[in-house]
Amino acid sequence: MLEYVWATSWGVSTRLIGALIMTHSDDNGLVLPPTLAPDQVVIVPIYRTDEERNAIGEVADKMIKQLRAEGIRVKYDERDTHKPGWKFNEYELKGVPVRIAIGPKDLEKGTVEIARRDTLQKQFINQNETVSVVTKLLDEIQENIFKKAKNYRDSHITEVDTYEEFKEVLETKGGFVSAHWDGTTATEELIQNETKATIRCIPLDGNQEKGKCIVTGAISSKRVLFAKAY
Repeated sequence: MLEYVWATSWGVSTRLIGALIMTHSDDNGLVLPPTLAPDQVVIVPIYRTDEERNAIGEVADKMIKQLRAEGIRVKYDERDTHKPGWKFNEYELKGVPVRIAIGPKDLEKGTVEIARRDTLQKQFINQNETVSVVTKLLDEIQENIFKKAKNYRDSHITEVDTYEEFKEVLETKGGFVSAHWDGTTATEELIQNETKATIRCIPLDGNQEKGKCIVTGAISSKRVLFAKAY
């Protein structure tokens, strides 16, 4: 006898991509996690003469080889149809995690300018430190945007113990509401009909905390997360 299996789908969908964009991005455009970014680093040369362009290109070529040897995805933008400022704006908009700028003064001083997309902070470093700094910076950016998103999520979760509190939070603060539920479809439907909120998640790693359903008073073993759909 053939039977259908119980299975889950972990395919990447447009909804997942939308969540990624909305979670991390800002008014300047995308903010991509370094582990997912197609280009983790972009190098933009700043020059006026062909001589400066060639000299910067030699430094950039060496830098690119060193970065790629460490598994870092790097792009060199030597287009002469756009000015450096235009390129800076473009890569901020596209969410490239790290931008490196090299100009004539950097050649003289042996430095480069590094800008991180998540905080828009800039710093000058020695050229021979580029690989170690960029490697560390990519890890910092990955951790920083994760913590920022997690803190935002946690600050928008409110625990309630009564149905009255539940309704009040939905009408005032919004976000996720953590509450005990008796596990029945009837109770979930009642809550949805009265408040338009439904169960969004039953946390797998949530605390096993005994309590009473906010509606029926029946015994509950853990809290679930309710929210409205917008």
